[in-house]
Amino acid sequence: MKYLILFLTIAAITSIILGFSLNVHYSQKLIGFGVVAIFFVVFPLFSYQHWKGKDIKDYMLTKENLDKMRENQKRKKY
Repeated sequence: MKYLILFLTIAAITSIILGFSLNVHYSQKLIGFGVVAIFFVVFPLFSYQHWKGKDIKDYMLTKENLDKMRENQKRKKY
């Protein structure tokens, strides 16, 4: 999965660079496909890979997590 994401990122960035540098009638399409690939393909795959197996409640601001943060701040002050 890591190599697929890397390959797609390089392909999308290459498409954007070629769209800016080449003077062809479809250069705007190259830029558009590169941007769409980054935002609708690469970013969701990257997010899925890095969030897989983690509990979302650990990252939410619930009352328990706020209490833990306050308790940790009190301990660090001393």
